[in-house]
Amino acid sequence: MRILIILCFSLLFHCSHAQSVKQSVSASYLMLNSYSQKHNDAFSFTHNTAALAFAKAFSAGALAETRYMLKETNYYSGVAVVPTELGNFGVEAGYFGYKNFNEYQIGLAYARSLGSSFSLGAGFNYYSYRVPAYQQGGAVTFQIGAIARISDQLTAGIEIYNPVGGYISKSEDEKLASNYRLGIGYEPTENVIVSATIEKEENKDINVTAGVFYQFDDRFFARAGMQSLTKSPFGAAGVSFDEIRLDLSVSYHQQLGFSPGIMVIYQPAKKKK
Repeated sequence: MRILIILCFSLLFHCSHAQSVKQSVSASYLMLNSYSQKHNDAFSFTHNTAALAFAKAFSAGALAETRYMLKETNYYSGVAVVPTELGNFGVEAGYFGYKNFNEYQIGLAYARSLGSSFSLGAGFNYYSYRVPAYQQGGAVTFQIGAIARISDQLTAGIEIYNPVGGYISKSEDEKLASNYRLGIGYEPTENVIVSATIEKEENKDINVTAGVFYQFDDRFFARAGMQSLTKSPFGAAGVSFDEIRLDLSVSYHQQLGFSPGIMVIYQPAKKKK
Protein backbone atom coordinates (compact mmCIF):
# COMPACT_ATOMS: atom_id res chain seq x y z
CA MET A 1 0.00 0.00 0.00
CA ARG A 2 2.75 2.49 0.91
CA ILE A 3 4.62 1.80 -2.33
CA LEU A 4 1.42 2.43 -4.30
CA ILE A 5 0.81 5.71 -2.47
CA ILE A 6 4.37 6.91 -3.10
CA LEU A 7 4.07 6.00 -6.78
CA CYS A 8 0.76 7.86 -7.14
CA PHE A 9 2.14 10.99 -5.48
CA SER A 10 5.29 10.87 -7.60
CA LEU A 11 3.30 10.58 -10.83
CA LEU A 12 1.05 13.42 -9.70
CA PHE A 13 3.94 15.82 -9.27
CA HIS A 14 5.75 14.64 -12.37
CA CYS A 15 2.84 14.91 -14.80
CA SER A 16 0.83 17.86 -13.55
CA HIS A 17 1.77 21.49 -14.15
CA ALA A 18 -0.59 23.00 -11.58
CA GLN A 19 -0.63 21.54 -8.08
CA SER A 20 -3.17 22.18 -5.35
CA VAL A 21 -2.43 23.04 -1.76
CA LYS A 22 -3.98 20.29 0.33
CA GLN A 23 -6.94 21.21 2.51
CA SER A 24 -9.09 19.24 4.86
CA VAL A 25 -11.75 17.07 3.20
CA SER A 26 -14.13 16.61 6.12
CA ALA A 27 -13.75 20.19 7.29
CA SER A 28 -15.36 21.75 4.23
CA TYR A 29 -18.01 22.87 6.70
CA LEU A 30 -15.53 25.54 7.86
CA MET A 31 -16.63 27.56 4.84
CA LEU A 32 -20.09 27.89 6.37
CA ASN A 33 -18.80 30.19 9.12
CA SER A 34 -16.57 32.32 6.91
CA TYR A 35 -19.60 34.42 5.96
CA SER A 36 -21.08 34.77 9.43
CA GLN A 37 -20.41 37.56 11.89
CA LYS A 38 -22.41 35.82 14.62
CA HIS A 39 -20.66 32.44 14.58
CA ASN A 40 -17.17 33.37 13.39
CA ASP A 41 -14.36 31.18 14.79
CA ALA A 42 -10.58 30.77 14.60
CA PHE A 43 -10.72 28.78 11.33
CA SER A 44 -13.08 31.11 9.46
CA PHE A 45 -10.29 33.15 7.85
CA THR A 46 -8.76 30.04 6.25
CA HIS A 47 -11.44 30.22 3.54
CA ASN A 48 -11.64 34.00 3.27
CA THR A 49 -8.96 36.16 4.86
CA ALA A 50 -11.41 39.05 5.27
CA ALA A 51 -13.34 36.98 7.86
CA LEU A 52 -10.40 37.63 10.18
CA ALA A 53 -11.75 41.16 10.71
CA PHE A 54 -14.79 39.75 12.58
CA ALA A 55 -12.65 38.39 15.46
CA LYS A 56 -13.12 40.19 18.78
CA ALA A 57 -10.67 38.26 20.98
CA PHE A 58 -7.67 35.95 20.77
CA SER A 59 -8.52 32.43 19.65
CA ALA A 60 -6.66 29.35 18.48
CA GLY A 61 -7.51 25.96 17.06
CA ALA A 62 -6.14 22.62 15.90
CA LEU A 63 -7.57 20.14 13.40
CA ALA A 64 -6.65 16.55 12.56
CA GLU A 65 -8.08 14.35 9.81
CA THR A 66 -7.49 10.82 8.59
CA ARG A 67 -8.21 11.21 4.91
CA TYR A 68 -9.96 8.16 3.44
CA MET A 69 -9.01 6.19 6.57
CA LEU A 70 -5.32 5.99 5.55
CA LYS A 71 -2.61 7.08 7.98
CA GLU A 72 -0.38 7.96 5.02
CA THR A 73 -2.83 10.71 4.06
CA ASN A 74 -3.26 12.33 7.45
CA TYR A 75 -3.87 16.07 7.49
CA TYR A 76 -3.13 18.44 10.38
CA SER A 77 -3.77 22.16 10.72
CA GLY A 78 -3.33 24.79 13.40
CA VAL A 79 -4.42 28.44 13.54
CA ALA A 80 -4.22 31.44 15.84
CA VAL A 81 -6.05 34.78 15.64
CA VAL A 82 -4.78 37.96 17.32
CA PRO A 83 -6.97 41.10 17.21
CA THR A 84 -5.22 44.48 17.60
CA GLU A 85 -6.19 48.14 17.36
CA LEU A 86 -4.48 48.30 13.96
CA GLY A 87 -6.33 45.28 12.55
CA ASN A 88 -6.44 41.54 13.12
CA PHE A 89 -3.67 39.04 12.44
CA GLY A 90 -3.95 35.32 11.76
CA VAL A 91 -1.38 32.52 11.56
CA GLU A 92 -2.03 29.16 9.89
CA ALA A 93 0.12 26.03 9.52
CA GLY A 94 -0.84 22.83 7.70
CA TYR A 95 0.79 19.42 7.14
CA PHE A 96 -0.29 16.58 4.87
CA GLY A 97 1.23 13.13 4.31
CA TYR A 98 3.81 11.00 6.11
CA LYS A 99 7.59 10.46 6.17
CA ASN A 100 7.88 9.27 2.55
CA PHE A 101 5.74 12.05 1.09
CA ASN A 102 4.60 15.24 2.76
CA GLU A 103 3.46 18.78 2.11
CA TYR A 104 3.27 21.72 4.48
CA GLN A 105 2.20 25.31 4.33
CA ILE A 106 2.60 28.19 6.75
CA GLY A 107 0.87 31.52 6.32
CA LEU A 108 0.32 34.93 7.84
CA ALA A 109 -2.88 36.90 7.23
CA TYR A 110 -4.10 40.38 8.07
CA ALA A 111 -7.57 41.92 7.87
CA ARG A 112 -9.50 44.92 9.09
CA SER A 113 -12.94 46.41 8.83
CA LEU A 114 -13.44 49.39 6.54
CA GLY A 115 -16.61 50.82 7.96
CA SER A 116 -19.47 48.85 9.46
CA SER A 117 -20.31 46.78 6.38
CA PHE A 118 -17.05 45.93 4.59
CA SER A 119 -13.84 44.11 5.48
CA LEU A 120 -10.67 43.43 3.53
CA GLY A 121 -7.94 40.86 4.13
CA ALA A 122 -4.68 39.60 2.64
CA GLY A 123 -2.24 36.82 3.37
CA PHE A 124 1.15 35.40 2.39
CA ASN A 125 2.03 31.71 2.46
CA TYR A 126 5.02 29.45 2.01
CA TYR A 127 4.25 26.03 0.54
CA SER A 128 6.67 23.11 0.33
CA TYR A 129 6.56 19.43 -0.59
CA ARG A 130 9.12 16.68 -0.09
CA VAL A 131 9.59 13.18 -1.50
CA PRO A 132 12.81 11.75 0.04
CA ALA A 133 15.41 10.62 -2.51
CA TYR A 134 13.22 11.91 -5.34
CA GLN A 135 12.42 15.62 -5.33
CA GLN A 136 11.30 18.59 -3.28
CA GLY A 137 10.30 22.17 -3.88
CA GLY A 138 8.62 25.23 -2.48
CA ALA A 139 6.85 28.44 -3.44
CA VAL A 140 5.59 31.69 -1.96
CA THR A 141 1.98 32.63 -2.68
CA PHE A 142 -0.48 35.33 -1.65
CA GLN A 143 -4.23 35.75 -1.38
CA ILE A 144 -6.70 38.59 -0.95
CA GLY A 145 -10.28 38.52 0.26
CA ALA A 146 -13.21 40.86 0.78
CA ILE A 147 -16.52 40.48 2.61
CA ALA A 148 -19.51 42.81 2.45
CA ARG A 149 -22.47 42.90 4.80
CA ILE A 150 -25.41 43.41 2.48
CA SER A 151 -28.01 43.38 5.26
CA ASP A 152 -28.37 42.15 8.84
CA GLN A 153 -29.04 38.63 7.51
CA LEU A 154 -27.02 38.51 4.27
CA THR A 155 -23.24 38.51 3.81
CA ALA A 156 -21.21 37.93 0.63
CA GLY A 157 -17.54 37.80 -0.24
CA ILE A 158 -14.78 36.87 -2.64
CA GLU A 159 -11.28 35.45 -2.23
CA ILE A 160 -8.50 35.16 -4.82
CA TYR A 161 -5.63 32.76 -4.11
CA ASN A 162 -2.35 32.70 -6.03
CA PRO A 163 -3.53 34.62 -9.15
CA VAL A 164 -0.04 35.15 -10.63
CA GLY A 165 1.67 31.77 -10.36
CA GLY A 166 3.85 30.45 -7.58
CA TYR A 167 6.34 28.12 -9.22
CA ILE A 168 7.43 25.14 -7.14
CA SER A 169 10.49 24.04 -9.14
CA LYS A 170 13.41 26.06 -10.48
CA SER A 171 12.65 24.91 -14.01
CA GLU A 172 9.22 26.59 -13.74
CA ASP A 173 7.39 23.53 -15.08
CA GLU A 174 5.39 23.09 -11.87
CA LYS A 175 3.24 25.72 -10.20
CA LEU A 176 0.59 25.97 -7.54
CA ALA A 177 -2.91 26.30 -8.93
CA SER A 178 -4.80 29.58 -8.83
CA ASN A 179 -8.08 29.51 -6.95
CA TYR A 180 -11.12 31.83 -6.95
CA ARG A 181 -14.03 31.71 -4.49
CA LEU A 182 -17.36 33.48 -4.28
CA GLY A 183 -19.29 32.94 -1.07
CA ILE A 184 -22.57 33.95 0.51
CA GLY A 185 -24.09 33.45 3.93
CA TYR A 186 -27.69 33.92 5.01
CA GLU A 187 -28.64 34.05 8.71
CA PRO A 188 -32.42 34.10 9.06
CA THR A 189 -32.15 33.69 12.86
CA GLU A 190 -29.47 33.80 15.54
CA ASN A 191 -29.17 30.00 15.41
CA VAL A 192 -29.08 29.27 11.68
CA ILE A 193 -26.59 29.83 8.86
CA VAL A 194 -27.25 28.81 5.26
CA SER A 195 -24.13 29.22 3.17
CA ALA A 196 -22.75 28.42 -0.28
CA THR A 197 -19.36 28.87 -1.93
CA ILE A 198 -18.61 28.67 -5.66
CA GLU A 199 -14.98 27.71 -6.22
CA LYS A 200 -12.94 27.58 -9.44
CA GLU A 201 -9.52 26.03 -9.20
CA GLU A 202 -7.11 26.08 -12.12
CA ASN A 203 -7.45 23.00 -14.37
CA LYS A 204 -10.53 21.78 -12.47
CA ASP A 205 -14.28 22.09 -12.93
CA ILE A 206 -16.31 24.48 -10.81
CA ASN A 207 -17.09 23.19 -7.33
CA VAL A 208 -20.04 24.33 -5.23
CA THR A 209 -19.99 23.75 -1.48
CA ALA A 210 -23.32 24.37 0.25
CA GLY A 211 -24.54 23.63 3.73
CA VAL A 212 -26.40 24.65 6.85
CA PHE A 213 -25.30 25.34 10.43
CA TYR A 214 -27.70 25.02 13.36
CA GLN A 215 -27.05 26.03 16.97
CA PHE A 216 -29.33 23.96 19.25
CA ASP A 217 -28.46 25.91 22.41
CA ASP A 218 -25.43 27.55 24.02
CA ARG A 219 -23.47 24.28 23.94
CA PHE A 220 -24.56 22.04 21.07
CA PHE A 221 -24.51 22.62 17.30
CA ALA A 222 -24.40 20.68 14.03
CA ARG A 223 -23.53 21.30 10.39
CA ALA A 224 -24.15 19.41 7.15
CA GLY A 225 -23.62 19.98 3.46
CA MET A 226 -22.41 18.74 0.09
CA GLN A 227 -19.60 19.33 -2.42
CA SER A 228 -20.76 19.19 -6.03
CA LEU A 229 -17.46 18.31 -7.72
CA THR A 230 -17.01 14.96 -5.95
CA LYS A 231 -20.64 14.63 -4.84
CA SER A 232 -19.30 14.23 -1.31
CA PRO A 233 -21.62 14.88 1.65
CA PHE A 234 -20.09 16.13 4.90
CA GLY A 235 -21.32 16.73 8.40
CA ALA A 236 -20.17 17.73 11.85
CA ALA A 237 -21.42 17.98 15.40
CA GLY A 238 -19.91 19.94 18.24
CA VAL A 239 -20.12 20.90 21.86
CA SER A 240 -18.75 23.89 23.79
CA PHE A 241 -17.25 23.72 27.26
CA ASP A 242 -16.88 27.33 28.40
CA GLU A 243 -13.74 28.42 26.50
CA ILE A 244 -13.14 25.14 24.64
CA ARG A 245 -15.09 23.88 21.64
CA LEU A 246 -14.90 20.34 20.25
CA ASP A 247 -16.02 19.39 16.72
CA LEU A 248 -16.26 15.91 15.23
CA SER A 249 -16.62 15.80 11.43
CA VAL A 250 -16.85 13.29 8.61
CA SER A 251 -16.94 13.36 4.81
CA TYR A 252 -17.80 10.53 2.43
CA HIS A 253 -16.36 9.97 -1.06
CA GLN A 254 -18.20 7.43 -3.22
CA GLN A 255 -15.00 5.70 -4.38
CA LEU A 256 -12.51 6.44 -1.60
CA GLY A 257 -14.70 6.19 1.50
CA PHE A 258 -14.83 8.10 4.78
CA SER A 259 -12.61 10.88 6.10
CA PRO A 260 -13.17 11.46 9.83
CA GLY A 261 -11.79 14.53 11.57
CA ILE A 262 -11.59 16.25 14.94
CA MET A 263 -11.17 19.93 15.74
CA VAL A 264 -10.52 21.76 19.01
CA ILE A 265 -10.87 25.52 19.36
CA TYR A 266 -9.95 27.82 22.26
CA GLN A 267 -12.00 30.99 22.36
CA PRO A 268 -12.53 33.08 25.50
CA ALA A 269 -16.11 33.20 26.70
CA LYS A 270 -17.91 36.50 26.29
CA LYS A 271 -17.80 38.62 29.41
CA LYS A 272 -21.13 39.07 31.08
CA LYS A 273 -22.11 42.68 31.65
